[in-house]
Amino acid sequence: MDVPYFNLTEQFAALRPQVQDSLDRIWRTSAFVLGEDVATFEEEFAAYCDAKHCVALNTGTSALHLAMLAAGVGPGDEVITTANTFIATAWAITYTGATPVFADIDPTTGNLDPACVEAAVTVRTKAIMPVHLYGRPVDVGSLLEIARRHELAFVEDVAQAHGARYKGRRVGTFGQSAGFSFYPTKNLGGCGEGGALVSNDSRVADLARVLRDHGQTSRYVHEYIGYNYRMDTLQGAVLRIKLRHLEQWTARRRAVAARYRELLSGARADLPEDRPDVESVYHLFVVWVDDRDRVRNELAARGVQTAVHYPVPVHLQKAYGHLGYTIGSLPHTERACQRVISMPMYPEISDTQVEYAATALAQIVGLA
Repeated sequence: MDVPYFNLTEQFAALRPQVQDSLDRIWRTSAFVLGEDVATFEEEFAAYCDAKHCVALNTGTSALHLAMLAAGVGPGDEVITTANTFIATAWAITYTGATPVFADIDPTTGNLDPACVEAAVTVRTKAIMPVHLYGRPVDVGSLLEIARRHELAFVEDVAQAHGARYKGRRVGTFGQSAGFSFYPTKNLGGCGEGGALVSNDSRVADLARVLRDHGQTSRYVHEYIGYNYRMDTLQGAVLRIKLRHLEQWTARRRAVAARYRELLSGARADLPEDRPDVESVYHLFVVWVDDRDRVRNELAARGVQTAVHYPVPVHLQKAYGHLGYTIGSLPHTERACQRVISMPMYPEISDTQVEYAATALAQIVGLA
């Protein structure tokens, strides 16, 4: 049996008539950038997040960049974040002239360990930017307490966690702002690149709207150094269509995750802990195993495709070699990156495919 790691074909086939209607309408109006669909999506996504403001952007990276700028982060500052993430998290800090400071993770969740964050705070620390990795919320309460005690900005990277909750509240609404990604593989993904900044602070949202459009406060009046971070109208239209299905898709992801957990019970594989105060949306279903490459190769031989998120932690990437981190700097992060496998996970995956993939993995790694 073939079990793809990810497959968008069925989803887009089901939505194609609605997308085609939207495309035809956009062609007729010729409003291709920041059109009506983008403005309406901003309203709808803000409501979905239980937030006051949403600013639609061209990428999730841009969203995090503007979030950093709105938090006042700049040259000479430090921002504490995780190295167990896609590198765009760190780019957003670097783009401001600030320095990313990487704290280690809690090995039971893959998310930032608050104790390690506390230890990383210095007089230069300006903000904390946690990542709700794999769709699983971080320990928001502990991290917020650290931020408040040290008077630090708190900006959430929610690229993988659309709709996830911490103690009943949507993530992305706890700090000054949050950055979302709508890359096609995300739980809510477009037909290309896309992102959004979400905030309850009107000052942050107003600034982000100006900065995304070349720093214009009015036509051809540029009050700020700005950027071309505008969202295409088509992306807004597609995201509006898909947002209506997001809760249904999330419910399916949770059902798939529950089945994986059931079938992998007793196997020699470590799974991130699901804690009672968080509601994961399972952007990824990861397992940690020994001899990862062998396990992946054997799964592939049985037709089960997998991925690795992430093979090289950010602190060991050549681009950040100047920061002086070495192997052993973040032992839990490094071990997770050596052992992590992302199993097939998407709403359209069949029960038969899930059972086949999980059974194959359990047979390969054996029982504990």
